[in-house]
Amino acid sequence: MIKRIGILTGGGDCPGLNPAIRGAVYRALDYNYEVYGIEEGWGGLIKGDINLLSLSEVREIVDRGGTILGTSRLNPYKIEQGVEKVLESIEKFKLDALVAIGGEDTLGVANKLYKEKKIKLVGAPKTMDNDLSGTDYTFGFNSSVTKAMEAMQSLQDTGRSHRRIMVLEVMGRHAGWVALFTGLASGTDWTLIPEEKIDLEKMCQHLKEVYRKNKHASIVISEGVILPGVDTGKEELDQFGHMILRKRGVGNLLADLIKEKTGIETRHAVIGHIQRGGSPTLFDRILGLRCGVTAVDLIAQGKFGYMAALKGNKVIGIPLEEAVSKLKTVDKKWWELAQVFFK
Repeated sequence: MIKRIGILTGGGDCPGLNPAIRGAVYRALDYNYEVYGIEEGWGGLIKGDINLLSLSEVREIVDRGGTILGTSRLNPYKIEQGVEKVLESIEKFKLDALVAIGGEDTLGVANKLYKEKKIKLVGAPKTMDNDLSGTDYTFGFNSSVTKAMEAMQSLQDTGRSHRRIMVLEVMGRHAGWVALFTGLASGTDWTLIPEEKIDLEKMCQHLKEVYRKNKHASIVISEGVILPGVDTGKEELDQFGHMILRKRGVGNLLADLIKEKTGIETRHAVIGHIQRGGSPTLFDRILGLRCGVTAVDLIAQGKFGYMAALKGNKVIGIPLEEAVSKLKTVDKKWWELAQVFFK
């Protein structure tokens, strides 16, 4: 019988996490569950940093960015006795089930703990990268792209005024959804994503043509893009084996290449972690609330090892394994749509 549930948020923060927490706490009241907030992702279970989460603490957080629980990229499987400490905390605080809110890495750990240690848990899909399989959209994505779109439009204004080519670097390590949607929504002249091979000569020739007609041009690039012939040096890896990209500055490198090949003054900007903060959009507030509610419903239904997922207009439960089995990257149809506007 379920009496106590714990909620954690792991990985990078993004708008929509607090609505998801709020949705879960409110729904838990309908089942008479006690809710405990686990601080800083899986780290809170390792350290035993777990506290009762009441209605008063979540009543006014639907419009707040970030996460009141804190977050981390800690992987218990990479910490000595990490998994054992997770199990000890679950037993110590008498947690009957967990709600893990996160992306590929956080939910990958959740799936592993469920399969290997039989921990009763469910997931909710958070990531500004929108790269989680099994769900049409993740909360955090709409907010981050909206901010990137607004940043790109500001760059276009100054590029138009100063007769420049403007480059915006956005987040997206392996999947180019943020760059793709930013480019489409702000009307950029070219978009570079990790999934597609780069033809620098073709791109620069196009930018020259656009500039000749309009006296300005713009391009958006995903941070995970590998520029051909450019040595970015050895990169540090996090606990999940992903490159830490803070040293690369791919937008800066691209701006230099464009200026060299076109002879046109080119400037760049990096939106960086601004994309992660701020109040969530309407879409992310509602999706976060719905996912939080559905996650608790899954617990009540005994559907452990499942994740709340948006399918069309419905939020349903899908197996966690389906969600984390592969990264959702930009497919050919979306890329073909983007190319329609490279004119």
